[in-house]
Amino acid sequence: MGDRRPIGLFDSGIGGITVFEQVRRILPDESVIYFGDSANVPYGGRPVSELVALGDRIIRFLLSKKVKIVLFACNTSSSVSIGVLRERYPVPMIGLVEPGAQMAVRATRNGKVGLIATEATVKSESYPKAVAAIAPEVRVFSSAAPALVPLVEAGKVDTPEAEEALNVYLAPLKEAGVDTLILGCTHYPFFNPLISRILGPEVVLVDPAEATTIEARKELVRRGILTSKGKVKHEFYVSGDPEEFDRLAERFSSWRLPAAKKVGESDAISLSLASMGDLC
Repeated sequence: MGDRRPIGLFDSGIGGITVFEQVRRILPDESVIYFGDSANVPYGGRPVSELVALGDRIIRFLLSKKVKIVLFACNTSSSVSIGVLRERYPVPMIGLVEPGAQMAVRATRNGKVGLIATEATVKSESYPKAVAAIAPEVRVFSSAAPALVPLVEAGKVDTPEAEEALNVYLAPLKEAGVDTLILGCTHYPFFNPLISRILGPEVVLVDPAEATTIEARKELVRRGILTSKGKVKHEFYVSGDPEEFDRLAERFSSWRLPAAKKVGESDAISLSLASMGDLC
């Protein structure tokens, strides 16, 4: 049967659905506790201290649900807060940046990789540093795209407004001649048709969600906590409006997801530090 504890997965909102889809595909026997911090979306323009505080609250909530590993289904949190939170809590944490960088290095043919991401992710330089650690000869051209997350959260994906924003954000990357583009936010794969139309089909789009889930599987196997069989149960929680999250999930997910439940701040911080030692 393996370890039946669930996988924890969180994002600033609906974007983590792209990671959840990969978990369903690559880890079909694992249950998932999903937390969407929709009351605080978007994360990209927030200061580091606030992102760490939000992540801390979410990790406490996930640990209260007895998760065995946490997937940071948010590039901003993966870039900014995962290092601090790894030091605070005794649970394995897998981020998006390193797996995504490895995937991009394997994909590029001309050594020019583009990145679109939130302002916080671009400022952190997490992706250029991760790529340089793997292949110093590969150049990363970054473009902050602050309007994209709000567009997804508003359900405005295939719209003239979205196309106009993407044309602006992708223009310098197109001019640089990138042949690979890292989608540095889990919300961005929803724009794939528009992005391919603008950059052309020859540019490889790298979604770190798949590589991150593969890395998570390796970690579960290494620790001997992979689930092999059993009944799967997924739970979805949000800090904002659960009905709005459900509406977006129905549109963007290929699965019929369980209804989201709203989590109040008191629920998210109720776990005491003293009880964490036996959670992983």
